[in-house]
Amino acid sequence: MTFNSLGLSDSLLRAIAQSGYTVPTPIQARAIPAILEGRDVMAAAQTGTGKTAGFVLPILQNLYITSRAKPGQVRALILTPTRELAAQVHDSILTYGRNEQLSSAVVFGGVNINPQLRILRRGVDLLVATPGRLLDLYQQGAVNFDALEILVLDEADRMLDMGFIRDIRRILNLLPNQRQNLMFSATFSKEIRQLAGSICRRPVEIDVAPRNSTVDAIAQKLLRVEKGEKADLLTELLAATHEQVLVFTRTKHGANKLVKKLAKDSISATAIHGNKSQAQRTRALDEFKRNKVQVLVATDIAARGIDIELLNLVINFDLPQVPEDYVHRIGRTGRAGASGQAISLVSSEENKQLRAIEALIKRKIEPLAMPA
Repeated sequence: MTFNSLGLSDSLLRAIAQSGYTVPTPIQARAIPAILEGRDVMAAAQTGTGKTAGFVLPILQNLYITSRAKPGQVRALILTPTRELAAQVHDSILTYGRNEQLSSAVVFGGVNINPQLRILRRGVDLLVATPGRLLDLYQQGAVNFDALEILVLDEADRMLDMGFIRDIRRILNLLPNQRQNLMFSATFSKEIRQLAGSICRRPVEIDVAPRNSTVDAIAQKLLRVEKGEKADLLTELLAATHEQVLVFTRTKHGANKLVKKLAKDSISATAIHGNKSQAQRTRALDEFKRNKVQVLVATDIAARGIDIELLNLVINFDLPQVPEDYVHRIGRTGRAGASGQAISLVSSEENKQLRAIEALIKRKIEPLAMPA
């Protein structure tokens, strides 16, 4: 199957070809035709499966064939849980929509609201937003949803995990009843099905990412180490590779401390976490993507929504408290069918978390054989 068989316009096919893609991923092959038909969709798909293009492409086509947004209006609304994911979804809109003559914007907190107010008052065809900032903009009269045609909830399970359900319900109450609804989630949990039941009308259900499926493509290993010796062991692992590495810590303070320690050991690193300003977070991710630093140290805020191509190694400096976060963390590697490696540094205090992770992924994580 190729993109040519999915019913997309010539202008979109040109943009896809310019991006270097020829064959749609499973989520794209199933979601694009359903969305083009105007159907509601409920899809289980993790980041790295091509899901963003799976909804961006057909939305661009459906919006292009009707009228443009008037001042203050939004025609398609894409809600995401994090600023990073919002920015990346908007990047996809710009990439694939380069020939479509549609207006778009991305809005999130942590940056000056005034430019966002000005953009929205002009009206946009596609708006990518985090829930809190969108409500702020609505309350300031910058946007109305009378002309809304399409709603997307991206990473809906993460939005529930982060406590956005009240904001989402407030936003839903502002939207017209007649609209197309698209919901993407890593899993179909009971809570997600309840939310979908209140939003979607006879949705096409697509499940191309069974629970924890990305785990199968990733070589997972652990190293037993006492807590106070983790930093030195990490330096040893990083010094043995020229590749870029994503390292996860449990706390913001721990991330900052680790970056300083790595700098002392002549390893270039930067941190990304919730205490950083949006400008700092954007700069850190950009430096990593452009290979300016070898190591990106992140808390779980970055476990989803960070799309880094060709990342072969993820290291868990600390195990997460929530076992599902382990799957999201290591899912930054082994993307779109590629192989990857995840190494976890496990102290004796983390045995409980390790057992919970192994129960979730239904496998034992074997020790890594270190070279002599």
